Amino acid sequence: MNHSSQDSSLAYPAPDARGSLRKDWSLSAITAGFLAVLISYSGPLVIFFQAAKVANMPNEMISSWVWAISMGAAVSGIVLSWRLKVPVVTAWSAPGTALLVTLFPGVTLNQAVGAYITAAAVLLLIGVSGSFDHLMRHIPKGIAAGMMAGILFQFGASAFKSVGSMPVLAFGMVGAYLLFKRLLPRYCIVLVLVCGAVLAVLLGKTHLGDVHLSLATPMFIRPEWTLGTTLSLAIPLVMVSLTGQHLPGMAVLRVSGYDTPARPIITVTSLVSIVVAFFGGITIVIAAITAALCTGKDSHDDPARRYVAGLANGAFYLVGGLFGSTIVLLFTALPKEFVAVLAGLALIGAISANVLGAVEEAEHREASMITFLATASGMSFLGLGSAFWGVAIGCVAYLVLNKPHQKRAAAKSSC
Repeated sequence: MNHSSQDSSLAYPAPDARGSLRKDWSLSAITAGFLAVLISYSGPLVIFFQAAKVANMPNEMISSWVWAISMGAAVSGIVLSWRLKVPVVTAWSAPGTALLVTLFPGVTLNQAVGAYITAAAVLLLIGVSGSFDHLMRHIPKGIAAGMMAGILFQFGASAFKSVGSMPVLAFGMVGAYLLFKRLLPRYCIVLVLVCGAVLAVLLGKTHLGDVHLSLATPMFIRPEWTLGTTLSLAIPLVMVSLTGQHLPGMAVLRVSGYDTPARPIITVTSLVSIVVAFFGGITIVIAAITAALCTGKDSHDDPARRYVAGLANGAFYLVGGLFGSTIVLLFTALPKEFVAVLAGLALIGAISANVLGAVEEAEHREASMITFLATASGMSFLGLGSAFWGVAIGCVAYLVLNKPHQKRAAAKSSC
């Protein structure tokens, strides 16, 4: 868009020349930060509840999960936005959370926490070393996109499977999605959430009498490490965090005119991830979709003052984390079809982007589709999940079909 290219040409002032926080504060930036949190809670958080239900977790443990991911996003977002004076919006890994659904209940929560810590440690090493850009050049984009599309595909399909059990609710939410996507695309998912909740109440499918204000109580979880969860969860989690979150998240910042290095962002989010993992929090990463709300002109006309949106985003996450128990009660009071449809609709954009990424380059296309099909199949072999096998089979297919080493050798010989 025009304003993005225009912003990217600006020379933003240094942090010490921007005036006080009181001067930079604005209602538009606060609103942008609030909307980013609301969209995260109405979209990616739904996937968390699906994972928890598959794992048969009690509400107290789910509340600890919500507390952990909210506090992780809050602390990292506030620290980075304040230190860099850039609207850095962080969140939890939505594709990584989707991966949990395919692994639970075969993987215990203790093993999942061990995998979280392993993934965060690997990401920390990548962040400290500054090798993010170098690493990205060696991961075929189509393979990573195929894996993510395969992981997320089941959520999109589940949205329409819900028609069989609650047709009025499912069709109503799909209709609301189409209407608001046309009229108010920025707030579409939030409005679909409201419409779905109203429909569920009118249909008598809710239990709102159990909802009350309640503070979250974090619960410490002892980590457990196994080779199977390292290969099936930790390694795929590193991949989706790098390719599905950090890469597009950094692109959003740079398109908006912020030439911010990835090193401090990956380092801080990884350190925070290690801490929150002990309370059930999955990897904290830079946001991509919701970040666009805080980095554009709607946040503030002056790019140098948009960092306030990142601070506001973190502040609202703090509130959400403190009242994590209330959020859990609210979502458990709604029918499972509501959660399934909302999750599927919220991920349509991500599914589309990854399917396009998988088929975009002809050189990767067949290997990427093999990765997608293997991952979407939900296959399990030798105790390893479909995400691992999807990447493994896809990489082998890429090496066999494209012979990249021979191509590089031929290119060198022709020089």
